[in-house]
Amino acid sequence: MTSNQDIPSSTSQSPSSNTIDHKKLEAFMMNAVGDMASSLGAMMIMLGDRLGLYKAMAKSAGPVSSEELASQTNTAERYIREWLASQAAAGYITYDSASQKFSLPPENAMVLANEDSPAFMLGAYQSLRSIFKDEDKFVEIFKSGKGLRWSEHHHDLFEGTAKFFKPNYMSNLVPSWIPSLDGGIEEKLRKGAKVADIGCGYGVSTVIMAKEYPNSKFYGFDNHEVSIEAARQLAQKESVADRAEFAVVSANESIDKDFDLVAFFDCLHDMADPIGALKFAKQSLKKDGVCMIVEPMANDRIEDNLNLVGKIYYAFSSIICVPNSLADNGIALGAQAGEKKTREIVEKAGFTKFRRASQTPFNIVYEVRP
Repeated sequence: MTSNQDIPSSTSQSPSSNTIDHKKLEAFMMNAVGDMASSLGAMMIMLGDRLGLYKAMAKSAGPVSSEELASQTNTAERYIREWLASQAAAGYITYDSASQKFSLPPENAMVLANEDSPAFMLGAYQSLRSIFKDEDKFVEIFKSGKGLRWSEHHHDLFEGTAKFFKPNYMSNLVPSWIPSLDGGIEEKLRKGAKVADIGCGYGVSTVIMAKEYPNSKFYGFDNHEVSIEAARQLAQKESVADRAEFAVVSANESIDKDFDLVAFFDCLHDMADPIGALKFAKQSLKKDGVCMIVEPMANDRIEDNLNLVGKIYYAFSSIICVPNSLADNGIALGAQAGEKKTREIVEKAGFTKFRRASQTPFNIVYEVRP
């Protein structure tokens, strides 16, 4: 048996009650409870997506009961009843107590049900699903300091990331990002230009450009074979395979010459050797060509990133971006590198012109020239 002398007193292990600000404690506990609710809510959102519940509600002529939604989606009513209540409590759907029916507001449907909406967010939740499935891998790399390549994650990350980025690219790439570049690059694309999309993933950005600029030729490059195959299928589906080609190529391998535009969409900070990747991009450009670098929104100082966007990006960075770079002994820029660090990388690669061309709440667009 253990004697009382072997049991440390609570006061030796925790702050005295006199040192605790109970209002701050309560506020922090409510903050933690909010995060717990969000985590549980994420699972409810994933179920709503996979079971087609949001889409069915969006298509309904009016409010639906749990029986009606279960019938429409071939699911079990008792589970749907509880799911609907959880969504109403979260404010994702509305509940009318008189009719005991639930509705999905059209604004919420843009976020949850319409994949072509500029506000659609379900891709992010598919990525989250992959993260929880990879928990043991994250524990191991945090202990060992080793990396984890993009290809070593659960496959939900690849498709989820493509779905997550698509609305943002559809809303900004053609309408604002390309027009923000100097040197008449948009006019060149209209007439016929040559474009490289480095780290193209599923080819969403490549295909968006190919559809908008049919006289130009687009080449998507990525070192992930599964993504390149998906990109080729997307190009076929969107009828742009004649002007959008894809190849499995590392960012640190030579590609063709004489590109008018070389683009990096949300990928430069993931690379082991971003300086080397930019050097190859510089070699591949025409003398008057431009390199467009789209990076996550970030300020240069940590204290200026302690906000909702930083909360999301630092988390993704710690388990996806930094591990991918460290897997090849990279410099691990991370998703919150900021403009100053990005400029340093660009200048080390030999580029002489650098400017912030555009930005959104979630991205910064840099224009870089030789």
